[in-house]
Amino acid sequence: MKRRAWLVVTIAATLGAVAAGTIAVRRVSADLDRPLPIAAPLVYRIAPGSSLARIAAGLDRRGVLPAPRLWTLYARWRGDAGAVRAGEYELRPGLTARQLLEQLVKGQILLRSFTIVDGWRVADLLAAMRASPYLTTTLPPAPKDLMARFGEAGRNPEGEFLPETYEFPRGTSDVALLAIAHRALVKTLAAAWQSRAPGLPLRDPRQLLILASIVEKESALPDERAQIAGVYLHRLAIGMRLQADPTVIYGLGDRYRGRLHEADLRADGPYNTYTRAGLPPAPIALPAAAAIDACAHPAKTDALYFVASGKGDGRHVFSATLAEQNAAVKRYLRRLKRREAAAPKERR
Repeated sequence: MKRRAWLVVTIAATLGAVAAGTIAVRRVSADLDRPLPIAAPLVYRIAPGSSLARIAAGLDRRGVLPAPRLWTLYARWRGDAGAVRAGEYELRPGLTARQLLEQLVKGQILLRSFTIVDGWRVADLLAAMRASPYLTTTLPPAPKDLMARFGEAGRNPEGEFLPETYEFPRGTSDVALLAIAHRALVKTLAAAWQSRAPGLPLRDPRQLLILASIVEKESALPDERAQIAGVYLHRLAIGMRLQADPTVIYGLGDRYRGRLHEADLRADGPYNTYTRAGLPPAPIALPAAAAIDACAHPAKTDALYFVASGKGDGRHVFSATLAEQNAAVKRYLRRLKRREAAAPKERR
């Protein structure tokens, strides 16, 4: 009788312990799957070499992780204690402790962005990169041989980086980002050259890039790129000088003060396409993929000239003869004069 009683008590105790354990497991699971107290997206940065306990304590101090010890024990039970990756993480409302651990283990870090603007010069690009709080600066303001970093020593870096928005983790070096932008440029240029229209008066992809940089600086409107490219290619085909103001401006460098003068157009130099035939020796800006494509697939045109419309809309008037161009220039000057005369009235 006593033996039966003991057995009953033992079984009851065991069942009670199992029940209690089951309840405890359910509570732990519920705690891990309950949304964390995150009211708005926040960024949390994990430094390299941080221990799991240190990470949990830091999250606790930020008011994000109410049960840091439970979370730590859970991570160790899973075998993830040493698998958390360093970096910046964006924690959003609705995130649970279980999901948080998965995010840190998978390295789903926050990506920052940097935009290379169409038409920038390399100097503009380097200055903007130095000003970014998310990039690590390793380059001097004016590297003597920037392209040597990418296995192309001696090449002019102008035009060698594709304007685009790039995403990267915080702390990425400027050289690493430039390498990505250069590879993107090489790929885009190669594809455009491969699919180019037949009969273009260009020897190689480098000349395509140079022309694209000029078109980039001349075109304010996307729908005019191919037409402007067509004009310049028409000139190259018949041996006519490009007479492109942006190349002269580039050649003047810091001497340019916002307006070209007759003396500037007459002063010979490698980038003066008024005094020298053909293309300049290197690109004058960073052309976008659209400008490269426009030069590879230009509009068919008999136009040899173009001038701003003078309407302030960024458009140009295209002409096939010098007489038409001279008439368009006169209209442009009249409109410009009227706009300048009206400007003080608008300010009043």
